[in-house]
Amino acid sequence: MARIAGVDLPKNKRVVIGLTYIYGVGKATAQKICSEAGVDENLRVSKLDDDQVKAIRTIIQTSYKVEGALKAETNMNIKRLMDISSYRGYRHRRGLPLHGQRTKTNARTRKGRKRLISSKK
Repeated sequence: MARIAGVDLPKNKRVVIGLTYIYGVGKATAQKICSEAGVDENLRVSKLDDDQVKAIRTIIQTSYKVEGALKAETNMNIKRLMDISSYRGYRHRRGLPLHGQRTKTNARTRKGRKRLISSKK
């Protein structure tokens, strides 16, 4: 089992698909990494030898920001928006959609479960 960037890659998947299990690596980035490392994309993760895993690991460490560093940067960007009191920061703080979606009927993913207010008689 290959462990790259603190993530155990699934053994039975192709290398390109296995690399997408790393936060910050999508399919296009995984294809670039494989071509730079000289690894066949159709090869299974379990068939990788140590030299190929080491090549992939060094490319990811030197060229890409993944996992913890990327999450920390994203969280710092959101915190900065909230600190400067921008519109997007306000929407983050209130837990509402950011990009102009309607909130009267939809937006249940951002707002959470509907809270019913019982009527008093």
